[in-house]
Amino acid sequence: MSKTINVEVPDIGDFRDVEIIEVLVSVGDSVSEESPLITLETDKAALDIPSPRGGKVEKILVKVGDTVSQGDPIIALSAADANPPSPSGSGTGGEGPAADQATSTPPPPSATKAAATGDTDLHAQVVVLGSGPGGYTAAFRAADLGLQVILIERYETIGGVCLNVGCIPSKALLHTAQVITQAAEIADHGVAFAAPKINPTKLAHWKNGVVGKLTGGLKTLAKQRKVKIIHGVGVIASPRTIEVTNGDDDGKAKTVIGFDNLIIAAGSQATRIPAFPNDDPRLMDSTAALEIGDVPKRLLVIGGGIIGLEMATVYDALGSQVTIVELSPDLVPGCDRDLVRPLAQRLAKRYENIFTATQVTGIEAAKGGLKVNMKGAKAPPADTFDRVLVAVGRRPNGKNIGAEAAGVAVDEHGFIPTDNSQRTNVAHIYAIGDITGHPMLAHKATHEGKVAAEVISGMKTRFDARAIPSVAYT
Repeated sequence: MSKTINVEVPDIGDFRDVEIIEVLVSVGDSVSEESPLITLETDKAALDIPSPRGGKVEKILVKVGDTVSQGDPIIALSAADANPPSPSGSGTGGEGPAADQATSTPPPPSATKAAATGDTDLHAQVVVLGSGPGGYTAAFRAADLGLQVILIERYETIGGVCLNVGCIPSKALLHTAQVITQAAEIADHGVAFAAPKINPTKLAHWKNGVVGKLTGGLKTLAKQRKVKIIHGVGVIASPRTIEVTNGDDDGKAKTVIGFDNLIIAAGSQATRIPAFPNDDPRLMDSTAALEIGDVPKRLLVIGGGIIGLEMATVYDALGSQVTIVELSPDLVPGCDRDLVRPLAQRLAKRYENIFTATQVTGIEAAKGGLKVNMKGAKAPPADTFDRVLVAVGRRPNGKNIGAEAAGVAVDEHGFIPTDNSQRTNVAHIYAIGDITGHPMLAHKATHEGKVAAEVISGMKTRFDARAIPSVAYT
């Protein structure tokens, strides 16, 4: 017995009035459960809307170019009791026939189930620890290849450091800095604007909105692929299990997850210098600097690398007098000098001071600011700043995830060595992204995540990068 139902747009996160770019079925087509019906295009990605059940397409209620939101009807479907196979020409996608076919094929040896140690609350063929660009790419690719996936993330939203407190919020603020700077510089062409009025609270709210859109989009993509997200701090408990501690219940609530394969994508964290007064809110790391709590009159940036210069660019445009201290002889250590030279010349005209080959020997918290002691040929012995940003690099989280419980090798710096298939020294455990070594870049992690997922699925692939691009936005 069949009945006609209207298929509606499911939960697609915070997106509203999303344009339809493709209708994947025709009237009379038979579709199976999860077969894609239409494709939407958000500012994050193209999304396929799957059929909630099998049946026959009776009427198409939308067309290419229409905009839809959650709850809008798109297809009238004569729902069958059983799910017939999807016909050729009814559309393909990561959640459609290709995924169904992959699921029906016996998994390769690397993805077969192995006995977990002890009792477990959940089990998956692939568990991914960390949901940054590498982690969510690995999870999505594995799911698209027909594997059951659990994604573990310690924060409330997926996306990792990059989307939440790194690449994306910094680029949003850098866009604002660019507009301010261009408006000021066009005065040389005879067009002058009044000085901008900066509202840090409103600026931070807008930046957080940009982040929210993208993380919401990722949540939708995970839901479409049936990737199960577990929020909490994951620590490896044995070669086949990982324990996830929820932030609630004073850390007592634990979920034990068994896995056939584990992909470690636990990333890195900002380097802290123990001798500095780290409990003083005026001493910031990159995460705190992105909050834009206020615009300090005088800002010192310790570290003239990519992160330091990007945040210096933001605060300079917002009105801070910026000083940079860099231990190396030049800014952006490791970059070609002929590229850095014109940048250094421009920044020297804009910033209060740039001290290269200079070391910060100590910071003292005082009522009037942070007193910074310096050692360098051109630097003063001491100076006082309203805020100080420490941007001296990042360190991997390899020593914080219990890797030793599974026998995974971790070097003295916290990096986890891998081969070109992203395998660690333990055959069913893989590692990707910052935790595997330099360069610590999101697009490197993304490619490594894809490689790891494909190797687990039985594909012959490897990470063989001839060159990895690096960009500083200043």
